[in-house]
Amino acid sequence: MAAQGWQQLVADWPWYRGTGSYPLPAYSEFMPSPRLGRKPYGDWESFTFRNDDPYGWPVSEYEEQVELAPGLGIIAGEVMRALVALGEGRGVSGIARSKLTGNPYWPALLASHAGRLPHERFVLLMPLALSRTQDDKGRVRWTLFGNSEQGPARGFWRGFYADPDTENPAETGLNFFRDLLQRAYGESAGDLRDLRAAGFRILPAGADGAVPHWREEPLPRWTEPLRLADGEAVAAVRYLLTFRPFALLPAAIQQAYLTGSLCLLPFPGSLLFWGAAPYRKLAAELPFALQIPLLQSMARRENPRGIRIPQSGWLHGPHAGQGNHDADMGPLRNSFKRTHRWARVLRHEDELEAVTREDHIHQVLFSTHPDDVGLYGKPMARNVQLWSPTFHAVLDGPGADRIALEQALKALEGGGSFGYRFYYPPMQVGRHAVFWHRPLLAFREAASGGAVLLADGPRGYFTAYDIAKPDLPRPVELWPRLLDRELERAALEVFQHARTALPHQDAFNVRKLLETRRLLGGEPLSPGFARALLTTAKHRSFDEWLQLATAHASDAARAGSLAEGLRRSISPTTGPLPPSLTYDQTAARDFEVRYWQMIATLAEGRYLTKNNSDCIQDASTRKHLGQRDRDLDRLGDFILAHYRRAAADAGIADKVLVGDQPFPWRTDFAFPWMSGWQKNQSGELRERNLVIVIPGNDRSRAVIMADHYDTAYMEDQYGYGANKGGDGARLAAAGADDNHSATSCLMLAAPILMRMSREGRLQRDVWLVHLTGEEFPADCLGARHLCQALVEGSMQVRGEDDTLNDLSGTRVCGVYVLDMIAHNNGRNRDIFQIAPGSGRQAMWLARQAHLASEIWNAGTTLWNRQPARRGLGRGRRSPRGAIVPGVAQHLALHAEVRPHYGPGSTLFNTDGQIFSDAGVPVVLFMENYDINRKGYHDSQDTMANIDLDYGAAVAAIAIEAVARAATEPLPQAEGNEG
Repeated sequence: MAAQGWQQLVADWPWYRGTGSYPLPAYSEFMPSPRLGRKPYGDWESFTFRNDDPYGWPVSEYEEQVELAPGLGIIAGEVMRALVALGEGRGVSGIARSKLTGNPYWPALLASHAGRLPHERFVLLMPLALSRTQDDKGRVRWTLFGNSEQGPARGFWRGFYADPDTENPAETGLNFFRDLLQRAYGESAGDLRDLRAAGFRILPAGADGAVPHWREEPLPRWTEPLRLADGEAVAAVRYLLTFRPFALLPAAIQQAYLTGSLCLLPFPGSLLFWGAAPYRKLAAELPFALQIPLLQSMARRENPRGIRIPQSGWLHGPHAGQGNHDADMGPLRNSFKRTHRWARVLRHEDELEAVTREDHIHQVLFSTHPDDVGLYGKPMARNVQLWSPTFHAVLDGPGADRIALEQALKALEGGGSFGYRFYYPPMQVGRHAVFWHRPLLAFREAASGGAVLLADGPRGYFTAYDIAKPDLPRPVELWPRLLDRELERAALEVFQHARTALPHQDAFNVRKLLETRRLLGGEPLSPGFARALLTTAKHRSFDEWLQLATAHASDAARAGSLAEGLRRSISPTTGPLPPSLTYDQTAARDFEVRYWQMIATLAEGRYLTKNNSDCIQDASTRKHLGQRDRDLDRLGDFILAHYRRAAADAGIADKVLVGDQPFPWRTDFAFPWMSGWQKNQSGELRERNLVIVIPGNDRSRAVIMADHYDTAYMEDQYGYGANKGGDGARLAAAGADDNHSATSCLMLAAPILMRMSREGRLQRDVWLVHLTGEEFPADCLGARHLCQALVEGSMQVRGEDDTLNDLSGTRVCGVYVLDMIAHNNGRNRDIFQIAPGSGRQAMWLARQAHLASEIWNAGTTLWNRQPARRGLGRGRRSPRGAIVPGVAQHLALHAEVRPHYGPGSTLFNTDGQIFSDAGVPVVLFMENYDINRKGYHDSQDTMANIDLDYGAAVAAIAIEAVARAATEPLPQAEGNEG
């Protein structure tokens, strides 16, 4: 049987095999699509299709109530204000006059009656183009692309279907129109039992010769008795539903509407976005340009509650012979607030409220000047579409190469006005981009004048297009399925009306519990693991949280039912903990001392210039540096030498591969002022990941323990953000915590894991991988190269003798990324995060890590009774690397499991995001990250900010987790059966 529905989207999986098939630019230069369903390297994700429903696209209750419903309300409000102003003759605020010229949906006759249509209720039945996009904080969010490129009618009518051939029940459709007429026009329910007798008719739109793929048909069969018959008297019609342009309606219907004896649904002016002639012209070169007219009428919105709205408008650059911007073309939005993943803004906050700097769009898109790039900004032209004032494409950023970017820059340098929209690519399944054509269903309330949403109407349908060559007339069609998840729905109902300032926090806790249970196969969660998922005070048990959370509910009965359902999701008993695999070697003073000394050696020894772009050759930087070359390469040599000694000491030097993965640093734009980048272009330098392969019994599987060994530029030395005292120098931080605390952990893990290998206790290989270039401006450079090699099947490691060792036959079944693990948050102590990426395997890795933390905590009770630790208090910091802090009690730590979609996860701010997006199962180990503390990306990231008792404990737990993941039976791959 031929593939149908979503099966067509993954029919050619794996689609990313072969060198060059999976390029991964820096996210600061190009934010890619979120990949759903089945990722390039991974198995089926928790977002899953069903084999018995080839046309279904799952939509969760959480998406619907927390993102979509409030987002649609905001969009409806903005659209309604603009259309009411137009319809009442109060100007064209928000709607450029160029969209109205020659527009058949708003012809001169209709425009002349603006302000003289008292019967108009401004009914909106507008199909929006929505999709999910990824932002620079790793959030995958529903995003407005504009009005549907499939025309004004199809998204509405396809919403009355369940698949290409199956209509939803007729009463569902009829009741929608009854509800609409009753609420918008005040009709009585009794009069609407027979819609035809009530004067309701439907007039098909017919074909549009200019856009032939705008197909309205097939209309549901139940519409046939309601269709306006040829020659039928208009006097019998009170309400006419039609998507036909007003200029093409029969004269009698036009006259009846203008005189108020007939109401048109939708408001004819609401369709004008599909009739904008300039964008019909532009669509010949930018296929999705038909979405733009509505998007340009909206203000940018980045608040995580609701629907994301990218900025769109016109930019203008003055030049000799060029006039001012013509406002009739569209809104002049000449500046842009640039956000980035390093911003000290929490994930649940609105970044636009925190960003104060606005730069000219021209500068944001193309400038590589060091002052414009600063510490965290790169050109954004790859995420933009540009067009000329004659509506010809200037740049299609997502598909652009360096030549196209240079040509676009040259065009803008000529001055004048150019249209643009920021285009963050839509969600992707296989090679296909997917859009949801969701109708915006609303009307104007007479009393308040505001927009009222109709929540129970048709939800439209999805289209999927091959990214390389979108065929708009013949997309793959899918239909939304609102998942029937009783407890998730109950949680949203209970907490949405809770008498508390943070109702969504508790609803989100429920989501995490239920989603994690689904990921782990449906078995009840252990009480400890369930507790680790909760966002609440660390001393509270699961039952205490549940009691406090449901106490805020306004409906006690529903709260009680929810509580009972959640309790069934938690195992009533806790089994005995398994024995430790590694704590006999890490819960020891010798381990602590070596851990401290290794961090001090890496951070405060002879390695100073440890950023990939070092050394910057501007006057400010040179004033502080006594050298012109970077130490990052020498640091890499030191690390590799350490592993060669460790392998020799373990007696398995002939079995352990110690090598690197060299590659050139390539970017879309040129940065000649970065010495490291420039030397890559000339061939003088190569970047490299350091890879140590410790053999297990099954050489076809591997677990990775990873860090990054580069360091960031110091914000206070540069003068970034709140640090106003800097002089613009780009100086690499010592990096004691970020990230030599993790690098040292890997280096100390090697002897332990090599011993297990020699004894035959590793069931699969362990790769210790020191990734290069996590920090800006390299921006996850090493992780991107490693993931590209894994996905494409080209993984090779260069040995000490320059021999290339082929590892492409080894499947990576898990990655633990360690990033910043030795600073104990002073405001909320003794917490660290276990942050899994997407998918079942990642959550299994998180469970192994949590189990490792439980075993550690149980052990601290016994270890602290030993003579060397008995009666001791907490550890104290030491001001210098040469002085090791005194012996203290082993800390019992609270491990918080923070899924990638949660506000507390900082996976997005690390290499872990790259692995997760590619489908490589990953978990981040990180301290309880405090975005406002000193010692992060500044001159205070030194040994004085290292907490040895805390860092040594997190390091020990991480080593135990890796050992467990390399020895325990792997979980079954995630299926796609829903």
